[in-house]
Amino acid sequence: MKQAGTVPTLGVIFGNRGFFPDTLVEEGRSRMLSALSVAGVKVITLGPEDTKCGAVETREDAIKCAALFRKHAEEIDGILVSLPNFGDERAVADAIRLSGLSVPVLVQAFPDELDKLDPAGRRDAFCGKISLCNNLVQYGINFTNTSIHVEAPESSTFKGDLENFLAVCRIVKGLRGLRLGAVGARPAAFNTVRFSEKLLERYGVSVETVDLSEIIAHAQALDSCAADVVRELSLLRETFQPQGIPETALGKMARLSVALKSWIEKTGVDAIALQCWTAIEELYGVVPCAIMSLFSEIGIPSACETDVMGALSMYILQLASQSPAALMDWNNNFGDNLNRVILFHCSNLPTSFFLRCTMSYQHIIAGTVGKENTFGTVVGKVAPGPATFLRLSTVDQEGSIAGVVAEGRFTDDEVKTFGGYGVAEIPGLQNLLHVLTTHGFEHHVAVTKAAVGRAVTEALDKYLGWRVLHTNV
Repeated sequence: MKQAGTVPTLGVIFGNRGFFPDTLVEEGRSRMLSALSVAGVKVITLGPEDTKCGAVETREDAIKCAALFRKHAEEIDGILVSLPNFGDERAVADAIRLSGLSVPVLVQAFPDELDKLDPAGRRDAFCGKISLCNNLVQYGINFTNTSIHVEAPESSTFKGDLENFLAVCRIVKGLRGLRLGAVGARPAAFNTVRFSEKLLERYGVSVETVDLSEIIAHAQALDSCAADVVRELSLLRETFQPQGIPETALGKMARLSVALKSWIEKTGVDAIALQCWTAIEELYGVVPCAIMSLFSEIGIPSACETDVMGALSMYILQLASQSPAALMDWNNNFGDNLNRVILFHCSNLPTSFFLRCTMSYQHIIAGTVGKENTFGTVVGKVAPGPATFLRLSTVDQEGSIAGVVAEGRFTDDEVKTFGGYGVAEIPGLQNLLHVLTTHGFEHHVAVTKAAVGRAVTEALDKYLGWRVLHTNV
């Protein structure tokens, strides 16, 4: 996972306007820096030794700020503009423009207090924020607004807005130079997962391909007693406590895991889409689900049926939530409940999605290739809790990327089925399904167990320029 363990870094601009007391900026600056420190954010900002109160008020201040940001361009994930008072809107906009940074921007303004509207205490940041945003729009600088027009940095509202903004920053930064791996050809029966490599490349996302036979040949050539194979076998046993799974099948899974990890490390891909159904079962004699489950759990999203756009959707959700993502089918209605749906896969869901899970065989494919060739699925019910759903697709005829975003929750409902499954409740589900069918989206959807729909929508629509055709956040 590209950004695991990295400290979020923001370039911070404090606005000021001279006829307001300097004490407002000094106090506001101190409060905001304290809030960012508590949130674990590294700050790049001017100090009182650089400009008056460490704020940006003049063209000269803007030039100094821009130079500082350019010096730390590789570190800065986003820019926070904070207005302790009205601020000088032009100087702030100039600082961002002159920095040359193409990162998300968050605009925050301090609230006034009703008993401090005298000349010595009033901020007028409420009004100043409108003027600043007017200039940002004129300059063509995209920005993120706080959920309430003015917010104190210590407030729970700002804390939530900051968390959301940092998720937006992770998505935008994480997609730069992204490499996706396509392991094997698209299964003939899955026209639905077609996509355009050229469109992805236009947006800086590369696809590395490898024939499935190469991976299988590598796996077959590995010594079962080799240290890395033994390590993978131990991990499979510890994670899934497999009962009734043949030793030969477990050994094949371990060797396949080593072969895939070797290729992933060699090519530097960040997520993979793997051919299944039914090539690997016929040629190698296992399903790759358990291996893919473990990959997704450690931050290498792994999608089924060579669904590259599904892998991309998973990776974006992982960036947003900083937790694993899965790929599931929109599979069944849940009785007459119009806002609930049964999500399902055979499955390769990350182990953290379940309260408990076991290893089994693939019931559907077994009827075609034989049960002995289909061991390795992960079986269990998704644990209740919040969830965000994302599906992206290349719209080749328009030369664009489009998607749908939704938030909902997994319920505690039980259904009698095999594989990995969960009942999800999604407000406005029928409208979402209408958009999926009308615009020809795939039957797969990426899922993460967190409420990050707002950040995903904002990152895709505002900063990446991708079309979000549906969102319920």
